Amino acid sequence: MSSIKNVLIIDDDLDILKVLKANLEMHRYSVTTANSWKEGKKALSGQKPDLIILDVMLPDGNGVEICRVVREQYPTLPVIMLTAKDKISDKVIGLESGADDYMVKPFETLELIARIKACLRRTKTTENMEQITIRDMSIDFKKRTVTVKNREIILTPKEFSMLSYFVNNRGTVITREAIRKELWKNSSLYSWSRVIDVHIQHLRQKIETNPSEPEYISTVSGIGYRFVE
Repeated sequence: MSSIKNVLIIDDDLDILKVLKANLEMHRYSVTTANSWKEGKKALSGQKPDLIILDVMLPDGNGVEICRVVREQYPTLPVIMLTAKDKISDKVIGLESGADDYMVKPFETLELIARIKACLRRTKTTENMEQITIRDMSIDFKKRTVTVKNREIILTPKEFSMLSYFVNNRGTVITREAIRKELWKNSSLYSWSRVIDVHIQHLRQKIETNPSEPEYISTVSGIGYRFVE
């Protein structure tokens, strides 16, 4: 039987904390709540959760900046951001801060739970092979580590899953829709096209020597992307 996953929710709305805690516990999650970044940091210093749900607007900090801090300290910890804003630019900013997913209030609790499950699934190793080296890049699927030119590259869970998907399909042109369906199982929830491009941009910045002239992940105009061996 799989172990119970712990979710840390950081939100200054006490009603949201109460409702989310009750619903997640009904779905067999262990839940820790914090109504400020100060409380969130205290919770993080105690025991690292399996996933964080982070509100963008907190009384003692901006969620986007907080997400960047969390990502620096815990690079593989999944983060889902909550916000009342619904502009594409806000979603892009949220993802660029290092968040793995982004939800707009008000939202259905079952939808959030589906996204939590998806994020946690992506943190698992699903590769049949344990390790592979492609030119200057080495990937250890068991340890979920990546090195480029002998330098370790820190990837978020979503970025690692995306890189693994590309490597498994290297040489093949992959459409944005195929990427969306593979990495976001509830693909209808992610209909805005920029979500793919934002993550590709992040991945290139980390693994490419010159992201503007990528050697590994090439763009196939009008179709999608291809991983070049």
